[in-house]
Formats: sequence, C-alpha cells, structure tokens
Amino acid sequence: MWPCSRQNDPKQFLDFFGLGKTQLQQTYERAAQIVPPQNIFINTNHIYVDKVKEQLPQVDAMHIMAEPIWRNTAPSVAWACHRVASINPDANLVVMPSDQAIYGDDVFRTNMLNGMEFVSSHDCLLTMGIKPTRPEPGYGYIQLGAPECHDVYKVKSFTEKPDRDFAQMFMESGEWCWNTGLFLFNVRYGLRCFSNLFPMVLRNFDKLNPNWSSEEENRYVDEHFPLYPNVSMEYGVLEKCEDVYVMRCNFGWADLGTWHGIYEALPKGNDDNVVIDSDVMIDNAKDNIIKLPKNRLAVINGLDGYIVAEENNVLLICKKEDSSALIRKYVAEISLKKGEKFV
Repeated sequence: MWPCSRQNDPKQFLDFFGLGKTQLQQTYERAAQIVPPQNIFINTNHIYVDKVKEQLPQVDAMHIMAEPIWRNTAPSVAWACHRVASINPDANLVVMPSDQAIYGDDVFRTNMLNGMEFVSSHDCLLTMGIKPTRPEPGYGYIQLGAPECHDVYKVKSFTEKPDRDFAQMFMESGEWCWNTGLFLFNVRYGLRCFSNLFPMVLRNFDKLNPNWSSEEENRYVDEHFPLYPNVSMEYGVLEKCEDVYVMRCNFGWADLGTWHGIYEALPKGNDDNVVIDSDVMIDNAKDNIIKLPKNRLAVINGLDGYIVAEENNVLLICKKEDSSALIRKYVAEISLKKGEKFV
C-alpha cells in the first residue's frame, strides 16, 4: 500500500477510507462484538506500542503484547496462545488481522460465532474462507475437501499467491476459497500444534517459571523471541498441521495488501474509477484507483487502469494490473538510492 502505508506509519494505523477510524480501531470494535473487551489482546511490534495506546486508550497495557523483532504471524499467534491458555485453558482463540476491510458486520459476527462453536468441540485449526469473485493473484487460496458440517470443510490443499491463470482456474472451479487470515482454534489444540512445529521457547519458560506473571513473560519474550523462525500462519501452520478446516463465510472481505485488490473490492464510480476519500476531477479516464491527501485537488485525464496515490513526499503513478511486484521493486530501489525517509 506504499506510499500511503509507510514503515513508520503502516496501514493498520491509518484511517484509509476517511471513516473517522483507523483499521486498528475498526478491528477492535469488530472483535468487541464477538468477545468481551477484557478478552481482547493486541499483538504488535515494540516500535508501534505508543500508536496502539494512542488509538486504543481503553486497552489495558498488559493486553498489548509487543514483540522485540519481526517474526511474521505464526510466532505471534503462538505467543498469544500461550498467554490466553494461562488465563483460561478451555478458551477459544480468534486471530483477527487489522489490515482487512470487512463488510456486513452482522453476517461477520454470525460466521465468527459459528466458527467458535465449531472449534469448541473440535481440536482443529479453522480458517475462514470467502468465495472468490475475481482471479486475484495476491491472495491465498484454500481447496475445499470433504464436508464436515454446514459450511465447514476439511482443507484439501492450500496455495499462496498463485499466478493469474491458476487463480482464474481456482475461481471457476468452485472448489476454492480465498484465505482471509482469520483463524480460530481452542488453545488446547493450539498449544499442541505449536509445540510440534516451533522451538521450545515458551515451554522452557514454563519449566523455569511455573507461576509466571505477564510481566515476567514479556521480559522473557523480549530476550528469546528471536529464536522463533520467521514464518507465517499459512506456511508454518496451515500447510503443516493436521486437522485443518475451512468455513465458507458470507461477509464481504478485502485484504488491504494491494492497490489492485482494493480496487477490485470497492464499488466503482463513473467509468469504473475508484476514488478513496479524495478530491478529484476526472475526464476521459477509466479503471483507475486514486488516493490523495486532504486539501489536495487532482485533475486526471487520459489514464486507463492506473494507481494514483500520494502521501507526504511521494507521488506514485503506476499501472494497476499486478502492481504489487513493481511497488516492492520501487520501494527497495528508493530505499537504497534515496533513503528511508521515502519508504
């Protein structure tokens, strides 16, 4: 999502759509419709703790779990499972990314509560899937296997970010769902699964400190978290654990990971342009996505299928189709040639 999402101010902390709430704040409110607020924990990197506290002042400081180093999502979830299991060994855990757009909160709540009921009685990992509406190469795809119960299926296979031709085949087959990154499981299963996959970081801590406090756990994680591998839930858990299921859900969903993905997910205006909280005059231009700062006026003529995005000291004008790889390339080159202030 560069240049709007930056290293020091990533997309989770932005009011990207001009709704008066950041993605983090919206995610917290969504979670609070499913579980009591006192059961919500925020996992983040230590450099963002002040931002979390500023945007969610109602969250107790001990419910903010700050990692000392980036190790992707699987170690984060392993730590959350360890913390929650110490509070309630019979709990269910809902993993809810804060960089998503969800449409239809009532349907979302129903799907999630049904998912929690399923994992309460099944030792498994349940991922929430969405029927694909386009051949999106930037998403993960889950193949439905044997049905278990209403809208829940055994996972047959998982493919992360296929090329467009395969994504088209997946969509047309009707056998695949988009992987939303929303995961549910009971903590008994979670502890067993993570103990089989990961080094004995937190298990060693339990042996050394059988009656530990959250403060002691935080200090231990600060020192030992780098021992975890850098691996996502998709690669580290979804592809390796047994007893993985997918629930086919009905809420609207978009991953805020790519400009193209957001364009495809949002309603289109005149000539199929998507204008996000921006002041724009458009003439003879179509299929574009445009995001500009406040108090900025753009006049756009003749563009077909472009991203036009500006934030602070960077203006991006780039073809929209399969732009993710290009933007990663630009960010890497700019970081080397121009410095971190532009990334």
